[in-house]
Amino acid sequence: MAIKVILVEDESGIRMLLKKIIEKKEEFQVAGECDNLADAVSLFARLKPEVVFLDIEINGASGIDCAKIIADMEPKTKIVFATAHSEYMSEAFEVYAFDYLIKPFDIERVERTLDRILSLQEPEPLDHLDKIVRYERGLDRLLVKGRESMSFVDIQDIILVQRENNSTVIYTKQDSFTTSAGLGDIEAKLDPDVFLRSHKSYIINVSKIKKIEPYGRWTYIVAFKDIDKDALITADKYEEIKKRFS
Repeated sequence: MAIKVILVEDESGIRMLLKKIIEKKEEFQVAGECDNLADAVSLFARLKPEVVFLDIEINGASGIDCAKIIADMEPKTKIVFATAHSEYMSEAFEVYAFDYLIKPFDIERVERTLDRILSLQEPEPLDHLDKIVRYERGLDRLLVKGRESMSFVDIQDIILVQRENNSTVIYTKQDSFTTSAGLGDIEAKLDPDVFLRSHKSYIINVSKIKKIEPYGRWTYIVAFKDIDKDALITADKYEEIKKRFS
């Protein structure tokens, strides 16, 4: 299945150029495009693309703010800023941008970005996690309050906590539990020697990590034992995990 891309750019010539470059690669499909940020969010919600090419400034509005909304909706979205404004680069990477293209950009530079995205589809694992962390506090439980119910979850069973669509979802091997509690509230109740706030949208159980792979320039992706879910981890948190296991 082709990797879906949307283009958010107010210059029609730039959109046309990007579309031409992207669709030269059969692995990609430009699923939609728009020339303003208001439409960008609704387009993203409807099409759910894996990649967004986004200008920093569109008709006086901030592409950074738009990127934050998109990242909250789906943290693993690869956001590529394509802009004439180099001064916003540090802000762009605060929202974990996948890449930052400076206009006027050449075809080869865009193609390198696309090739990097493709290389992440079947990445080679990194074998840094060669020790096992054991968590024996089996009686510890977390009270999870849902809209109409309460659940008690053994903390040792928690694999991943993720922010999804304005709710927080706690994943174990057998079940998932949804709550309105924020990640910060849950993080405060977990053992910091076992659980790590790997990203603004994720808390991970480091004893449940199966592998970590590159996912963009400053981000990695974590796969877990026992569940078919993954999480993002920032470069600094990745270095922290390597130190834990060294």
